[in-house]
Amino acid sequence: MAQDARPPVARVVPRIDTSFGDIRRDDYAWLRGREDPQVIRYLEAENRHTDAVLLPTRGLQDSLYTEMVGRIKETDETVPEREGEFWYFSRTEAGRQYPSLYRARRDGPRQLLLDQNQAAEGKRYYRVGDFRVSPDARLAAFSVDTSGAELYTVRVKDLRSGRLLADRIPNVVSGLEWAADNGTLFYVRADSAQRPYRLYRHVLGTDAAADALIYEERDPVFNLELRKTRSSAFLLVTLEAFGSTEVRYLPAARPDAPLAVVEPRRADLEYSVEHAGSTFFVLTNDSAPNFRLMRVPTAAPSRAHWRPVLPASDSVMLERMDAFRHHLVLYERAGGLQQIEVFDLRGGRRHRVAFDEPLYALQPQRNPAFDTQTLRFRYASLVVPSSVYDYDMRRRTRVLRKREEIRGGYDPARYAQERTFATAEDGTRVPVSLVYRAPLVRDGRRPMLLYAYGSYGYSMDPWFRRNAVSLLDRGFVYAIAHVRGGQELGRAWYDQGKLLAKRNSFTDFIAAAEMLTRQRYTSREHLAIQGESAGGLLMGAVVNMRPDLFGAAVMGVPFVDVINTMLDASIPLTAQEWKQWGDPHDSTYYAYMRSYSPYDNIRAQSYPSLLVTAGLNDPRVGYWEPAKWTAKLRATKTDANPLLLRTNMGAGHGGASGRYDALREEALIFAFVVRMVGAGGRPGTSHP
Repeated sequence: MAQDARPPVARVVPRIDTSFGDIRRDDYAWLRGREDPQVIRYLEAENRHTDAVLLPTRGLQDSLYTEMVGRIKETDETVPEREGEFWYFSRTEAGRQYPSLYRARRDGPRQLLLDQNQAAEGKRYYRVGDFRVSPDARLAAFSVDTSGAELYTVRVKDLRSGRLLADRIPNVVSGLEWAADNGTLFYVRADSAQRPYRLYRHVLGTDAAADALIYEERDPVFNLELRKTRSSAFLLVTLEAFGSTEVRYLPAARPDAPLAVVEPRRADLEYSVEHAGSTFFVLTNDSAPNFRLMRVPTAAPSRAHWRPVLPASDSVMLERMDAFRHHLVLYERAGGLQQIEVFDLRGGRRHRVAFDEPLYALQPQRNPAFDTQTLRFRYASLVVPSSVYDYDMRRRTRVLRKREEIRGGYDPARYAQERTFATAEDGTRVPVSLVYRAPLVRDGRRPMLLYAYGSYGYSMDPWFRRNAVSLLDRGFVYAIAHVRGGQELGRAWYDQGKLLAKRNSFTDFIAAAEMLTRQRYTSREHLAIQGESAGGLLMGAVVNMRPDLFGAAVMGVPFVDVINTMLDASIPLTAQEWKQWGDPHDSTYYAYMRSYSPYDNIRAQSYPSLLVTAGLNDPRVGYWEPAKWTAKLRATKTDANPLLLRTNMGAGHGGASGRYDALREEALIFAFVVRMVGAGGRPGTSHP
């Protein structure tokens, strides 16, 4: 153990790269060679080092894990969803890692459809991707990933006999739908860079090797997505790049029909399509940065025939929509908050659903039924646990169907949430959401965990985070910095945090941290920060830029080797993401990315305590990125603060698949945070 407490030293194998006259030395490029036994030995040595350094927190980890499990209603069921004549739901049981899937007629016995725990036996990783029941409800097609690499195998189950059919379709990605004939499946495969690009048609009982290729997307920056309309009338194939969309469709009743085009792709035209009756509804940014709603006949859906339903707004962004037989639902965003607007397609009336809390988060549920007046959505805030509501779109009333039960004596009245603002260096007001155990004395002594993401237009809404109660009860403030690059304040908020404006995400976050310390919510020595994936890039950038501002940082599967990754189109996601980060084959983008890429900007300076995580099978951020970053930083930094790398050797981008295993991982992260900036290990500690 004493040997493991000494940090591993990665061997140096210099590689020199030159771009536009700029020379980059990469001493750790060899870590990308996963088949090299020395790479695995290095990752395992880092894991042992992490375990050794965190050994004094083992008791705290166990306490945190026990608290987290203790808040869960371990044996529980989801609210059933109606699809056809059946109601579908999942059930978790105490001590079991995965939910089992069931269905029942309204007054009939329940039927077990898939026991994931039994299926996962003997596997380090198990995740169901798509689960699709045939239109006649007799068969279920489902996809399974057993490595975390996000490559699935499709199987088909006869729901009457319980047996698996002989059909087996390997190496598929997300996207699986039935045609109306109950015997034809459509699915998607990826190219060597794991870009979804091919649509196939499979007839049950035939060899998958002979499946018909329906469409191939040859532009390397476009992804292919497949889904069926809620009406079940059409299969939609969305070809999407950042800033450009093309939707193709075919009638579900005619699986042999060719794909037709709604509107051909062009630069800067984005749109999505829903169906009701003889109409396609189109949500588009055409002459509307925050999007507008159009309608068009299904018989002639091109842009020339689009007619406005709801005009563009500078203050309200239209994010997505759901179409039902008699209603259309818009999910909007205004002033940093989500809202729901309902259109009655029979009379043209519309209304918004009211919410009382000043901070909250919304998420539409699957809502598989088309002929219904009930909309189901999930609601939560930083203090109110996740709640499932059924909203009657005609009567304008709602019913609470289920609120997540937080065991262990959780009382929302003991906690408070608020939103404040930081001022960025260009004068922009950046929202920051906070939750803490009340009352809060702003004396700088409270520890804080500050979270952010800030990429892809993905908004970090103020959801209830059940596990974070363990931090709140130890005196922590939990905060979210809504930096540019997300979409909390509309499309412009996203545009101002990508490409040649990406540094705004970093300076927004720094401004938020400075505001929180200046206003004495916390202090620098008690401030921990956290971000994952592209949010890990944010963490890597800010600890390079302002390492003095933070006591600790947690970087989950961080995208930190920006230049090398974006120069290599063979790496998954690279070509598609040139519209997000820029193409470093262009000198302007290269110079800009070079200015912030975390791996390329490590300096000989003192850094905060750091915990970095990786997944060996991660297809989105290669394990070598956090490994290289850790190795280089350890060889460069001037402090003695902990620098820990933990690689899950049997998982991918999302970490452990089992719910108890995932809690163990979070308990380790929280123990690190508490140890580095917090009060110790006991709940009820109000400040250090």
